[in-house]
Amino acid sequence: MAEPAPSFPDRLRAFFGARVLALVDRHGELTLEVAAADWIDVARSLRDEPEFRFEQLMDLCGVDYLSYGQAEWDTTDVSSEGFSRGVEGRGPGRFSWEERPTAAGPERRFAVVAHLLSVSNNLRLRVRCFAQDNTLPVVPSLIDVWPGVNWFEREAFDLFGVIFEGHPDLRRLLTDYGFVGHPFRKDFPLIGNVEVRYDAEKKRVIYEPVSIEPRVGVPRVVREDSRWAQAEAETGARSGHA
Repeated sequence: MAEPAPSFPDRLRAFFGARVLALVDRHGELTLEVAAADWIDVARSLRDEPEFRFEQLMDLCGVDYLSYGQAEWDTTDVSSEGFSRGVEGRGPGRFSWEERPTAAGPERRFAVVAHLLSVSNNLRLRVRCFAQDNTLPVVPSLIDVWPGVNWFEREAFDLFGVIFEGHPDLRRLLTDYGFVGHPFRKDFPLIGNVEVRYDAEKKRVIYEPVSIEPRVGVPRVVREDSRWAQAEAETGARSGHA
């Protein structure tokens, strides 16, 4: 009797060995984590090796794990009729730049995630690496592996401040020329740093202090989606009757 073929995660572990820092399969989505030093070599192997053949990089984005999983909404003791929108303390983004929190964040704060597609093998994979320095996050550019990543890396640089070493034209992509900071960072105030308007008398755009108050956004907390639990329960029930 022929032995069953190794699974895709097993093939990744066997091929990359110690370079696999983590391999997580959650909700049917596989995430491979590697070190920034192995980022390019792993990416090239995922593209060129016949058993992987990830021809397409579908997306690349930055991630800021500051305050990851921390709730800032009071959801238990404020109201007896459901979740309250009362807020305790000051979560990331709800402060002026001068009053921004200065406490130390997570050991590894900034990450880059690439979403890959293999048309040849009908496979999808998320590949993630963390920048070593939270103060100046640097990750090698993948532009020599997948040239189409050019604007994705520029976007991650603009919004998160991640520097892609080796990128030929790393400039802001979505914000204005004089924009200060990186707006998708969790310690960037939701009201912004400055506001601009056109002054008819001066006949030019001028920058002014922000005139609006900090506001509460969505709750930053990791919650399990009940739909997944229900689907898993139904799948288990069907398997038990099979």
